[in-house]
Amino acid sequence: MNSPEYAELAPAQIWARELDTGRYHCSVSTMYRILRERGQSGERRRQATHPATTVPELVADGPSQVFTWDITKAAGPRKGIWYHAYVIIDIFSRYIVGHTVELAESAERAEELIREAITRNGIVPETVHADRGTSMTSKKVSQLLIDLGVTRSHSRPKVSNDNPYSEAQFKTTKYMADYPERFDSLAHAREWFDAFISYYNHEHRHSGIGLH
Repeated sequence: MNSPEYAELAPAQIWARELDTGRYHCSVSTMYRILRERGQSGERRRQATHPATTVPELVADGPSQVFTWDITKAAGPRKGIWYHAYVIIDIFSRYIVGHTVELAESAERAEELIREAITRNGIVPETVHADRGTSMTSKKVSQLLIDLGVTRSHSRPKVSNDNPYSEAQFKTTKYMADYPERFDSLAHAREWFDAFISYYNHEHRHSGIGLH
């Protein structure tokens, strides 16, 4: 936990990153205990002169407790044309509980997708995490989560690695051997993502959860 790579990260983030590389050392609570015993349980990041923001700590000990979501761009048939893949993940199981591919980012579509995913799942999560993109912080999405009694969690401003589960999933997606350099059409993008996510949910071995 004191290595240069992890010295400024919260234990929950270190735990998640180690799991994603296939390494399990101990529970998050044990990591906190070790830090307390060594007098290192305070703020781990270098102190800035501006007010510090809280590191989002996403911890789940069972399914359907914490969802994280993000939107990634996929190149279309010509330069300047992009499709937008929305993906919602259960961080405990790494199961993708909702996805869609659209022509643009849209708060309305994001709100619909989250609502659909929760309805289909049958259990309202305790927390939904996302970065601070326009759709993620929109009034429509925020109001949905408020209405459902879900805790809203967001990445810190100008911090790119506070959503490690979604980032890792997008990396897995784009490193697939058959991931197209460009998609021919929106229909092509939707077809590919549908097939990939079916594979990801039912066949892919997730290193972060013991290759289950």
